[in-house]
Amino acid sequence: MRLLVVEDSPNLGRDLRESLARDGHAVDLAADGAEALRFLASYAYDAVVLDLMMPRVDGWTVLRKLNGHDSRPRVLVLSARDQVEDRVEALHLGADDYMVKPFSYDELSARLQALARRSVQSDPVLQLGAVEIHPRARQVRVDGEALALTPKEYALLETLSAERGRVMTRTALFERLYDARSESSDKVIEVLVSTLRGKLARAGVKDLVQTRRGYGYVVE
Repeated sequence: MRLLVVEDSPNLGRDLRESLARDGHAVDLAADGAEALRFLASYAYDAVVLDLMMPRVDGWTVLRKLNGHDSRPRVLVLSARDQVEDRVEALHLGADDYMVKPFSYDELSARLQALARRSVQSDPVLQLGAVEIHPRARQVRVDGEALALTPKEYALLETLSAERGRVMTRTALFERLYDARSESSDKVIEVLVSTLRGKLARAGVKDLVQTRRGYGYVVE
């Protein structure tokens, strides 16, 4: 997933970004609501982890700005405000989930995965012939056997499979898989496609990821 963490505590923000990145996500970090809105105007996110009490522009304002947008990301509020009234107000403004600080990272990670499953489809398994993609376990199986992929290879295959039949440009894939701090160029997608195809071919699956020259890549 591509995630945006909005947190004004430098230490907590950094820890969240690093932990989520280790789990294979592309993560951007905004220190306040104003920076968050700039990120949201520039990139498409699967989910946002949003603090409420921040300087300049607070999380309440971010929720109001997002409310009603057709392509809005899922929002998990992460706040020290623990009153029922705060939770109710955040949910009314469009938040999809609410966690109170201090929190368990394992629980936050599990809730983000639940939001992702809710966004994609009710059936958590993507079936492509002999290939099964299990988003919940972040695992790929070919004829029942697990296929060892790197986090980025898995993310590439899941992204293309979830958009089955849609040609995705190299730039669009790069923006889904890498955060704004990345020093790589979108040419890294060509390398990922090559290594992914190699692993699939060795497992007996050929031509799953197809190239549309001049346009991008597609899984049909």
